[in-house]
Amino acid sequence: MPRISFTNQLERFLPAPMVEVEGATLREALDAVFAANPMLRGYVLDDQGALRQHVAVFVNGVAAADRMGLTDPVAPQDEIHVLQALTGG
Repeated sequence: MPRISFTNQLERFLPAPMVEVEGATLREALDAVFAANPMLRGYVLDDQGALRQHVAVFVNGVAAADRMGLTDPVAPQDEIHVLQALTGG
């Protein structure tokens, strides 16, 4: 099953342990996490269901290509990392 880990900074606000979930796409995997921990959804997704502007998601070290639909495929052995994106100069 794909494994999802969240940035350590998130632990200041709510529990976000690494989890293994079912899912063939990034959306399915994240939805499985949100079903078990609904408070995480607001941290990761905006009100339209897209990734928040200042959140970066990587699948096996590659940035998610579809930030709106989250249709990037994931395989059982994949590692998904959800991080705060750094912006500014």
